[in-house]
Amino acid sequence: METGERLTDAAPEGFAQRVRSALAWRYGGQVAAQLITWSSTILVVRLLDPADYGLFAMSQVVVTALAFLNGYGFAGALIQADSIDERDIGQAFGLLLLTNTALAIAQFLLAPLAADYFGQPLLTDILRLQVLLFLVVPFIALPDALLARKISFRFQALASMSGAITGAATALGMAWFGYGVWALVVAPILAFGARAVVLVLAAKLRNRPRFGFRGAGAMIGFGGAMIACQFFWIVQSQADIVIAGRRFEIHDLGLYSEALFLALIVTGRFLPPINEVAFPAYSELHKAGRSLAPYFERVLRSVALITAPIYVGLALTAPEAVLTLFGEKWAEMAPIAQGLALAMPFFALQIVCSPTTNAMGQPRIYVMTSACGAAIFVTCFAFGAAYGPMGLVHAWWVAAPMLLAVTLALTLPRIGMAPSRLVAALAPAAIACGVMALAVTSVSALLPADPPWARLLVMVPVGAVAYVATIWFGWRDMVRDSWAMLRNRAPQPPAASGPTPAGRTSTTAD
Repeated sequence: METGERLTDAAPEGFAQRVRSALAWRYGGQVAAQLITWSSTILVVRLLDPADYGLFAMSQVVVTALAFLNGYGFAGALIQADSIDERDIGQAFGLLLLTNTALAIAQFLLAPLAADYFGQPLLTDILRLQVLLFLVVPFIALPDALLARKISFRFQALASMSGAITGAATALGMAWFGYGVWALVVAPILAFGARAVVLVLAAKLRNRPRFGFRGAGAMIGFGGAMIACQFFWIVQSQADIVIAGRRFEIHDLGLYSEALFLALIVTGRFLPPINEVAFPAYSELHKAGRSLAPYFERVLRSVALITAPIYVGLALTAPEAVLTLFGEKWAEMAPIAQGLALAMPFFALQIVCSPTTNAMGQPRIYVMTSACGAAIFVTCFAFGAAYGPMGLVHAWWVAAPMLLAVTLALTLPRIGMAPSRLVAALAPAAIACGVMALAVTSVSALLPADPPWARLLVMVPVGAVAYVATIWFGWRDMVRDSWAMLRNRAPQPPAASGPTPAGRTSTTAD
């Protein structure tokens, strides 16, 4: 029996439609929010200097280092639980309020120490203003979890757009009037506030917090595991800035941090919504006794098909893209962004693995992979930072594939999936990216050196056509099957497996 047929039979009634609706709303809102954010970011980057971004990156190290304790896992436990009541919601609210108030106080007190560590006195004032972020978290995390439990993401989409508009307008206005780094500091705070207002109203949150935690053992246990994972994630994701912050000039740190921001746009902005929808969806399937392997395969294949060409394309066009979007003063960022892009497809696949085992009630797998990620990335960054920004890029080349291998080695046996099956699912994206790279490189050699925007206008369509044509003519059955699933029709049995010119057996992608 083919995977597509198994999925049609196995899913609970109405499940596929609800997941499609959730993804449509979540991604519709995300796309709209990101279009707003990116438009503002491009303008703000042109108004500010690399040093402003270097200073902001230093502040983010501290905020992010404390944010692993913000208690999102307590709210996440409400999604994974079989049933919840008013007491459970109140206890989660109480835990969120206590933890985030404590974090706000801690950051206020630690701000001068962080400023001394980086040698930037202005960090004290920046970090003390940013404590407001923690005070808003409970009013985002709790209503978000209550809505996600229903696999309902319409209001999350509206909240994201509200936050994006507020943040973009604030950042652009303050940058225009010469507030420098403060434009980057204030905008997220107001964006958080706008998002919280929409979510609280949408979830009709009227629950009172409860500060008695008798019977909350399961919630605290799940939340504790998520906190441990967040701790390791913070170590992994912030080690480069912590290490480089004392070694690099602030200008070089700004170049690297902004290149990393550019490289992480897809993984940081468009993959979290997949996890947000996948976690409650996987949880519902697991409670119904269904195998998660077919769905896991679909998610990873879809992620590869979408993210791999974006990142390979960025690697091929980084000099032209940076000069066109950010201007001449950011030209030094191009090779950094180019190198980081090559590591991101591995990182993207690793990010979407955790909801599977978390939904199965096995967060220890996430803890183990997070601990391995922290150890691998810190070690690689410690060696790479000695060689400047490109040394950190090379560290990514080693660390990202290694962490993906560890994650899959721990995840695949738990869901009963053979590695060869996953390799076959990812092969179309890898082969099509190779064809795309050959086409773009060939065309690039024939184009004049300037202007960069004109080169970009030729290279991007050539790459897109080469990629899409390879997928269509090489794996046509996969495309048709995916389209059939999107239209809520039972897929036709695919052709026999094998590397035939017209197609190859493959499951559908949600």
